[in-house]
Amino acid sequence: MTAVPETAPTIDPHPPVALPLDHPGASDPRYRARRDAIARLAHAARDGRMPSIDYLPDEHATWRAVASRLAEGHARHAAAAYRAARHDLGLAEDRIPDLAALSERLARAHGIRLAPVPGLIDSRSFLTRLGAGVLSCTTFIRHGSRPEYTPEPDVVHEVLGHAPLFADATFAPLSRAFGRAAAVATTEGMRRLERLYWFTLEFGLIEEPAGLRAYGAGLLSSFGELPHAFGEAVERRPFVLEEVLETPYDYTCMQPRLFVVPSFAFLERQVLRFLDAGAR
Repeated sequence: MTAVPETAPTIDPHPPVALPLDHPGASDPRYRARRDAIARLAHAARDGRMPSIDYLPDEHATWRAVASRLAEGHARHAAAAYRAARHDLGLAEDRIPDLAALSERLARAHGIRLAPVPGLIDSRSFLTRLGAGVLSCTTFIRHGSRPEYTPEPDVVHEVLGHAPLFADATFAPLSRAFGRAAAVATTEGMRRLERLYWFTLEFGLIEEPAGLRAYGAGLLSSFGELPHAFGEAVERRPFVLEEVLETPYDYTCMQPRLFVVPSFAFLERQVLRFLDAGAR
């Protein structure tokens, strides 16, 4: 092993979070410093356990701005299973919840816990960790100047998008099945697996007795994308597994095409059929 001279400069193992120039917080030094501090908490978390974070008043204010708008959309467009699971979790609109406590509730009830990550991770890592019962969770919140927009998954997306359905008896094991498939998927299999996950657990629609509803986390965490999904600009197609697997997506824009399942039982059968075949 080569010794490092005592006079050598200290190398930060966790460099500052890089924000693209068009990020709403890119030119805000206070926001950037806060992001760096929260990222360090994620890096330092022991055994991947969710740290308790003392969120600032302006961060809770951003949460309230987003959550109140989303509540209107959820009442009109969210699937019944999502609304029930969110109610059971007791997620408040007035402040960011205690993520460590939320993780414990999810772990006790459905065997899935939250683990902090400093930012976006690759899809294979994200899904593989799900297979082990771990939801990789960002803990920062979007910039307060544009509460309607975030170029990356933030705590709103994780908690109001993903977490409720991880408290559902169907979605928790289905998510873990995605993860087990990702752990062994070929490169081509992973590409198809990503598309299946995108058009179901991220941007899925379901036809319920009360009408068309959303169950995907990407829809349920965006008060812009959610009404867009039900508008005239979106092509909504019946869910056909082979078509979904061959449909590319672009995460940088509003989705132009979405797929509708007739029931969650149907969704489970279709997804497991693909996963059981080896996600090829």
